[in-house]
Amino acid sequence: MCGVRYDMNILKLLKPKAVIDYVYSDCTVRQAIEKMRNHGFTAIPVIDREGGYVKAIAEGDFLYFMLDNNIFDIRGLEQYSISDIPRRVRSEPVSVTATVEELVLLATNQNFVPVIDDRKVFIGIVTRSDILNYCHRMLKEEPEEQHL
Repeated sequence: MCGVRYDMNILKLLKPKAVIDYVYSDCTVRQAIEKMRNHGFTAIPVIDREGGYVKAIAEGDFLYFMLDNNIFDIRGLEQYSISDIPRRVRSEPVSVTATVEELVLLATNQNFVPVIDDRKVFIGIVTRSDILNYCHRMLKEEPEEQHL
């Protein structure tokens, strides 16, 4: 794929869990919506209290949940936890040993790719933006004759 090194360690692109926002699966739907709204997110990772990746939740998931349950007041969301919201769209995580090619394929449908370690513990995300910037840098470094 145009000079992109697939064997690169994806940890170089990782935004570690310590510097990103996420929500726990037992937090209320209202808490998650407010966190996403305050930070301007369209999606956010969900983890369990042991650190395991559960899913990513997006704005549309909240909308469908509210409509399906006839909830029209944000206070009504305080009685539901994130685990009550069904997973509409799969946001698949990758192993820390994944290749850049795997990241590229997942990032075509996801704003970010969650990364888990060998124990399935969530360690951070790689954003679509960082993947595209990496590919762009690799293309710029590629010798011109390879484009012919």
